[in-house]
Amino acid sequence: MPIEIKIRKNEPIDRALRRMKKKLERENIIKGVRAKRYYEKPCEKRRRKEKVQAFTQMLRRRYAE
Repeated sequence: MPIEIKIRKNEPIDRALRRMKKKLERENIIKGVRAKRYYEKPCEKRRRKEKVQAFTQMLRRRYAE
């Protein structure tokens, strides 16, 4: 699904680029591209995911009270 940004009348290019970057960020496209830049072993993926899960669980326990 391509990202489409229509430039409005009298809109500077800088503002249109900012809108495009925000849209890419919201749809996690940039994060996905950066993650796939290099090959990651399956054990490294699993270790990274476990680390993220442990961190979120720690935060939930801390703020659940």
